[in-house]
Amino acid sequence: MSKRDYYEVLGVNKSASADEIKKSFRKAAIKHHPDKESGSEDKFKEINEAYEVLSNPDKRQRYDQFGHAGVGGASGAPGAGAYGPGFGGFGGGGQRVNVDFGDLGLGDIFESFFGGAPGGGRGRSREPRGNDLQTQISLSFEEAVFGTEKTMKIDIEDTCSHCKGKTVEPGHELKTCPTCEGSGQVTQVHRTIIGNIQQARICEACKGRGKVPEKICTVCHGSGTQRSRKEVKIKIPAGINDGATIRLREYGEAVAHGKKGDLYVNIRVKPHKQFTREGSLILSEQKISMSEAVLGATIEVATVDGPVKMKIPAGTQSGTDFKLSDHGVKSARGDKRGAHIVQIDVEIPRKLSKKQKDLFKKFASEKGKKLW
Repeated sequence: MSKRDYYEVLGVNKSASADEIKKSFRKAAIKHHPDKESGSEDKFKEINEAYEVLSNPDKRQRYDQFGHAGVGGASGAPGAGAYGPGFGGFGGGGQRVNVDFGDLGLGDIFESFFGGAPGGGRGRSREPRGNDLQTQISLSFEEAVFGTEKTMKIDIEDTCSHCKGKTVEPGHELKTCPTCEGSGQVTQVHRTIIGNIQQARICEACKGRGKVPEKICTVCHGSGTQRSRKEVKIKIPAGINDGATIRLREYGEAVAHGKKGDLYVNIRVKPHKQFTREGSLILSEQKISMSEAVLGATIEVATVDGPVKMKIPAGTQSGTDFKLSDHGVKSARGDKRGAHIVQIDVEIPRKLSKKQKDLFKKFASEKGKKLW
């Protein structure tokens, strides 16, 4: 589906001033804000994307020259967190984290706040889950563009290799918990002004399982886990952004009789000496001589794919942008790559020989100008 013209989205013409664009954006954003009954999240995103481009002079210039391809999809490109959940809860960039309560029953909510299910009934003992972990990987600019595979070594609380996380010494079994007699809960009676109230709690001895080891594991001492160094291979997708987070399910810490937590890998991309990135675009500057700008030339430009020849038309001005298609970054939404935008910087010589000065004076006189 093709994108709408950004000027059309904001309801302004191409000659609109920055102030007019800002006013139109505010009006449209208020009208279509998702929190309003008549709002639309898709339209709100479209409005924000259009404003992000048209409010930035450099992006607006490229958009006017090359259209949507000149701005690499703008804010529509994936940002930090596009390859995993937001990392705000761990201090990794303030991303919004959505909490899903879909698997919590009414008994769990009562148990969390009051220590038991309503009416003193037995609360559901949910399967325990190990701690989530976070780590960080540094990538070169090219690795982020093309993707790569990395191997990490992490110290982790892993499943006990001796008892396989069962907490029981091999050769022995689990037996009925003597504290709760296999029910997984203990009942307490509290005296209140309205009479005695019974309250069921998870048994601390067996953690609600109703069973305890005949003999505790001699290696992990009943914890079901042991500290170890683990090697983890992680595939980095092409086009990943700096600050993105990849989630590896059940690569976190282990816990007895439950699931492992997750491992969150925060991506840091090292800056490049020549290139910068903007969405699916790669940007660079290329210096050319004054004679090349005046007469035209074919020059060699550095790209992430290696040197590429680019034609400079006669009369090219400093600050002119040229687009090298399919030399940018692969979009996370498809296989197509963005463009490489090359901005031309015409070098003015600081020192001239007498012969060169005479030539410039002659050129100026033909133009009807006098040089001192």
